[in-house]
Amino acid sequence: MFVPWNPDGEDIARLQQRIGEQIARYREEYVTYYTVCANADSPALRDSNPSVVVIPALGVFGFGKDKREARITTEFFLNALHVMAGATALEERQAGPGPAAFPVPQARRPEQAKEFKSFHNYVALPRTEAFRIEYWALEEAKLQRMPAEREFSRKIVVVVGGGSGIGREVALLLAQRGAHVVVADQNRANAEVTWADARTLSSPEMGMAASVDLSSRESIAAALRATILAFGGVDVVINTAAIYPTPDPATASAEAVWTNTLHINVTGNYLLADEAARVLKAQNLPAAMVFTSSANAVVPKSGSEAYDVSKAAVNHLIRELAIGLGPLVRVNGIAPATVIAGSSMFPRDRVIVALQKYSIAFSDEEPTDALRTKLAEFYARRTITRRPILPQDCANAICWLAGDASAKTTGHVIPVDGGLPEAFLR
Repeated sequence: MFVPWNPDGEDIARLQQRIGEQIARYREEYVTYYTVCANADSPALRDSNPSVVVIPALGVFGFGKDKREARITTEFFLNALHVMAGATALEERQAGPGPAAFPVPQARRPEQAKEFKSFHNYVALPRTEAFRIEYWALEEAKLQRMPAEREFSRKIVVVVGGGSGIGREVALLLAQRGAHVVVADQNRANAEVTWADARTLSSPEMGMAASVDLSSRESIAAALRATILAFGGVDVVINTAAIYPTPDPATASAEAVWTNTLHINVTGNYLLADEAARVLKAQNLPAAMVFTSSANAVVPKSGSEAYDVSKAAVNHLIRELAIGLGPLVRVNGIAPATVIAGSSMFPRDRVIVALQKYSIAFSDEEPTDALRTKLAEFYARRTITRRPILPQDCANAICWLAGDASAKTTGHVIPVDGGLPEAFLR
């Protein structure tokens, strides 16, 4: 599909209008093409949307169910242009541009010549022949035998906090389920490692790693722009990143700790949602956001006031965003109990402090993973199910909220806490 546009005299609004007009015309012409060329035994009409769009001064845009298909489609188009250019270069010198001589040699019979379109030395197939290739019975049989698309096929998902813990498990699960995954993290090296593992479950073209700093609107906007440039848009935004402050009381200001915790855990989520909303509204397509709260949001305790209050604010931010962005964008969250396995929030020193707080016996010689297991088992004994909460448990809940299976759920925070009576709704 060609979209006429002159950037010197026309603005983006005019381009958007033109795209809408051209798409409507293309779809109508494609249906007409099918109707004219189809026989009684032809396969049913397929997608009538353009797979390649050309816009002057912007470039060539390919579309497909995933990036690989879009790339291959665009390569076919560009190679066709090269064939046309090559054919034109081989023509005999003429006084000027004009049609090829008739009858064209490609026509089996002279009366078929009028069905061919030509430009200089290039002769295109008749539309009826092109239709027979496009709707070839064997091609249709191949399409019918292809496996069903995976749950997140055609979806582009940004996972903030994807470098470790819950976010890492979310990225891996989404890759396994067919999504294009952008693993975004403040620690770029961790994001790269996660993406390297995710691509083995998917394809090298189905994602990438990105840097993001939740304290910076500019950083968030840059990560979203990079996603759009690479894959064409955004369908789902997930955030699992947060901080749990463990300051040294002798050197840290309580006010500074409070301010920084709320800035990252609350304002960071707001900035992420606000920047993503600009993209999602412009796309005008159904989308989803999923945030990570905590059981601490509803279970008061001593010593973690900044974190607990920040998560309580996230709970209400989810509800506010669901109202403000609906019905186009669904906004939900999960509230896990303490997740220790794989979490960057539980370095060895914090684990030791917690073990001491709860009078759990340990030895300084024990490896960090063993200490984490002790603490996780202690937390699990406080729940109804008596089982530690793992990153995979949270990832399963997040992916459900991000997918179409939860299409009628918005404004909710789902507990993933093993059954924590103190966190029951009241």
